[in-house]
Formats: sequence, C-alpha cells, structure tokens
Amino acid sequence: MLSASPPAQATVRMLGIDPGLRFTGWGVIEATGNRLRHIADGVIATDSTESVPARLRVLHDTLTSLLVTYHPDEAAVEETYVNRNGTATLKLGYARGVALLAPALRNVPVAEYGAKAVKLAVVGTGGATKDQVQMMVQRLLPGATLKRADAADALAVAICHAHHRASRSAWARGAVMA
Repeated sequence: MLSASPPAQATVRMLGIDPGLRFTGWGVIEATGNRLRHIADGVIATDSTESVPARLRVLHDTLTSLLVTYHPDEAAVEETYVNRNGTATLKLGYARGVALLAPALRNVPVAEYGAKAVKLAVVGTGGATKDQVQMMVQRLLPGATLKRADAADALAVAICHAHHRASRSAWARGAVMA
C-alpha cells in the first residue's frame, strides 16, 4: 500500500525592514516550510545634510525599487522604540511610516514586530545583544554577507516573521497541540 505524499509546501518571499532615517536595513528571504533561504540584503543610507522630506523620498523610492525587484509576498517591519530624545524618536517614526507605506501601496501585507519579539524568535531570548542576533542570522541564513548591523536586523525581522507565520499556519492546520 502506497502512502500519500504530503502536499508541497509553498515558498513565501519576505522583505524584512529595520527602519531608520539615517540607515534603513532591508533583507529578503524565502521560507518553504521551516527552511529559510537568503536572497539579498542591504542598507539604504540617506544624507543627513538633506531635508527630512528629501530623505524620506529616498527611503520611499528605494523601498519601492526593492519591492519591484524582489517581488516579496509579505513584508515585516520592526516597531519603533521610544527614547529620551523626542525629536529622534519622531524622525524614526517618519522612517517607519514610509517603511509601512511602501509595501502597502503595492498591496504587500505588512506585519510588525517589536525588538524583543525579533530577538526571541532569532536568538531565543528577548535580551539578546546585536552581536548575538548577527551571529544567529548568519547561522540561520548561510551565505548571507551582512554589510552592516542594520541589514542583519532587517533579516532578523524577516526570520521572526517567517517563524510567526509558520506557527500561525501550524495552528490553523491543527498541527500544534495546546
């Protein structure tokens, strides 16, 4: 008696974004079941001597170009943390708004994750250091050459989304026991 083979698992391409006005990290991965594959990563740098609107336009235009180039099925953006410098927090919020808007304008679903959730999903502890996150990203995505910590953080956001997505899918199929 032949057993039925399991259904083929769909591959989902995800864009992770670590927003910032000076540097915005981005990373593209593919997830097939619990297998992850690095596609690309990088950093969008804006000129701090330019006006905020000009910098936001660079961020928007570059993210739009990445969306056109890599055709992600879904996107994930790291949530903003609030610090003591209100002006810096506000500017980070502007960049985050652009990071949320660019995929939404192309009808790409966007998820949001806090820094602790990302660290927990990638390293196993919400208090992980940037070095620990970077090391685990390289371990989970062999071949990824991380140019800056911002790119590693963006890939970590994408990995977090892949893990959460897989968990939601398993729950929906009834594959996870309570």
